Amino acid sequence: MNYQPNVAADPASTGKSGLSGAIDRLFEVTRSGSTIRTEIIAALTTFLAASYVIVVNPAILQNAGIPFSGGVTATVLVSFIGSCAMGLYARSPILVAPGMGINALFAYTMVMGAKVPLEIALGCVFWAGVLFTILAILNLRTAVIEAVPKDLRYGIACGIGLFIALIGLENAKFIVASPDTIVALTQFTPVTLTFIAGFIITAALVVRRIPGAMMTGMIITTVLAIPIGRLWGDGSAFAGGTPDVQTLVNWSGLFAAPDFSFVGRIDLLGALQVAYAPFIFVFLFTNFVEALSTFLGLAEAANLKDESGMPRNIKESMHVDAVAALISAPLGTSPATVYLESGAGIAQGGRTGLVAFIAGLLFLPFLFLSPLLSLVPTIATAPVLILTGLFMSAPMGQINWADMEDAIPAFLAIVLIPLTFSITLGLSLAIIAFVMMKLALGKVSEVKPVMWFVAVLAAMLVMQVQ
Repeated sequence: MNYQPNVAADPASTGKSGLSGAIDRLFEVTRSGSTIRTEIIAALTTFLAASYVIVVNPAILQNAGIPFSGGVTATVLVSFIGSCAMGLYARSPILVAPGMGINALFAYTMVMGAKVPLEIALGCVFWAGVLFTILAILNLRTAVIEAVPKDLRYGIACGIGLFIALIGLENAKFIVASPDTIVALTQFTPVTLTFIAGFIITAALVVRRIPGAMMTGMIITTVLAIPIGRLWGDGSAFAGGTPDVQTLVNWSGLFAAPDFSFVGRIDLLGALQVAYAPFIFVFLFTNFVEALSTFLGLAEAANLKDESGMPRNIKESMHVDAVAALISAPLGTSPATVYLESGAGIAQGGRTGLVAFIAGLLFLPFLFLSPLLSLVPTIATAPVLILTGLFMSAPMGQINWADMEDAIPAFLAIVLIPLTFSITLGLSLAIIAFVMMKLALGKVSEVKPVMWFVAVLAAMLVMQVQ
C-alpha cells in the first residue's frame, strides 16, 4: 500500500537535459514511476523520521565511554557514507545508520555489563563486520531470502509494521508500561492531546494524498508543541533524564564542532580472544537478521521487487549494508544497519536511490549543526511512525490463512516482533517455528538447506540472550 497517488512518468523529465535530466537518468526516477520532486519529499521525510539517531545513538554510546561529541561525529559519518552508497550503488531508497537496539547491546550488555574494554568491544564490532562483508560477497544472505517462504515474508513485513507503530506510540508516551496489564493507555495531558492533534492532522493529510503529507505533519506537530512547558503542560518526561526541562521544543544552539578524537580507537587483536567470540557472533547474527527482515519487509510492503519477486537490487544493497557495518567501529560507533524509518519515505512515494542519497547528504551538515535536532520533539515523529506501521502491515491480507502450516509461522512473526521488542528475536522464533512445523509434519524436503542452517543460528541466538 502506498499512501501517495500512483505517480505517472513525468513527461517533462523524459529526455530532459541539464542537472535534473542527469539526476533522472542516473537514478532512473521516471522509469521507476516517480518524479524528482516526489523523491526529494520522500528523502526529507525519511531523514526527519530517522534524524533522532544523531542524538540518541551518541547518548547511548556515552554510557560505554565514547564522548557524546565523538558519538555524534561517528553517527553522522556512518549515516552519510552508508546512505549515499545505498543510493548511488544499490539504487535503493533505504537509509543506513547505526542500529538502535544493537547500540544498547554494545553499551549496556557488553561494555557495562560484561566489562569488556571499550576498544576491544569496538574490535568485536569490526570483526563481525568483516564476517558480515564475507557473507555479503558470497551472497549467502540472498540465498537466505530466497529460502524464506512467501507467507513468512508477509508476516515479517506486518510484524515490522506493528513494531514501528509500537515505537511511535511509546515515543509519544501514549502507550506506557503497566505492572498490572503490561501496557496501558496514558493519562491525557496537554502533551498527549497535542500528539493526538498532530496524528489526526498528519493522517488527514495522508488520506487526502497531499504531497509531502508526513513531513508537513511533522512540521505542524512541532509548531503545536511549542507552547508545551511555556503556556501549558509539562514536557519534562520527554527531556531525556533532565526533569528541569519542561519544554518540548528547545533551542540549544546552532553550532557544535565535530569531534574526531575517537576515530581509530579500536583493538583488533584483543578482540580475537576466544572469550569474545560469543559477542562477535551476537553482533553478526543480530545485524544479519535485522537487515534481512527490513529488506524483506519494505520490499513486500512497497512492492520494491524485481521480476523474480526478490527485493530489488538486493545483492548490491547487502554489499552496502555490510560495508557500512564494517566501517562503523573504526569511526567510533556500534554497527550500522538499514533503517525501518525508510518506510516513511517510501510511503510518501519514494522509489529510487535518490531518496537514500539525499537523506545521506542531509546528515552531513549535522557534523556542525547537531543542536538543531532538539527542535523536533518525539511527539512530532510519532504520527509518522504509526502511519508507517499501517503502510508496512498491508501484506497481512496476502497471507494464506487457510494453510495453517505456513500461516502459524507468519502469525508468530507478526506478534513476536513487536511483543519481544526485537526484530531479531521475533524473526528467529518464527524461523525456528517454521522449520519445526515442517519437521513435525514430515515435510523436511520443503525446507531448503540454508533454512536449517539459519534455524540453528537462530536457536543459538535465542539461547544466548536467555
